Amino acid sequence: MKRMLKRVVLTGAVTLLCLNVGQALAQQGGGGMGGGRGNFDPEQMRQRMMERYKEAFGVTDNSEWKIIEERINKVNEARREIGFGGMGMMGMGRRPGQGGDQARPDQDRQRRMGPQPDPAAEELQKAIEDKASNDVLKAKMTALRDSVKAKEAKLQAAQEDLRKVLSVRQEALALQMGLVR
Repeated sequence: MKRMLKRVVLTGAVTLLCLNVGQALAQQGGGGMGGGRGNFDPEQMRQRMMERYKEAFGVTDNSEWKIIEERINKVNEARREIGFGGMGMMGMGRRPGQGGDQARPDQDRQRRMGPQPDPAAEELQKAIEDKASNDVLKAKMTALRDSVKAKEAKLQAAQEDLRKVLSVRQEALALQMGLVR
């Protein structure tokens, strides 16, 4: 009995300790898995990526790099517009049954970092929430698919423009890096 009581007390003490450590880390804005972003600067990250591309491509001429960098930016912008699996941020931050105005508190940050919401995706989401007829849903799905196809075509065009200014070696590196297909 004493042994069982000691285990319960010890387990309780460890639980309280863990809760206090978790709260302290949360207050500091850090804390391991999925904790705060600290001083994350997307522009600084983009600049470091560009420096890596420049180094990998072996570009030493700034005027040549300016052209390549501009086209890499267009490829990356087109990729962001496509988003996850071609559907952008459709439905992210919402659960079925919630209105369109209901969103997670970090939605603004997501929009700054991720693709802009596709109006066709939002229309489909609204139709789903409103329990629209099959005909309306089919029309909204077609509109979203058309929108995704247009974004994919824009990405392909940006990749082709980038490919035109790269040497064969640079194109091979860009393919390996996922910049072109």
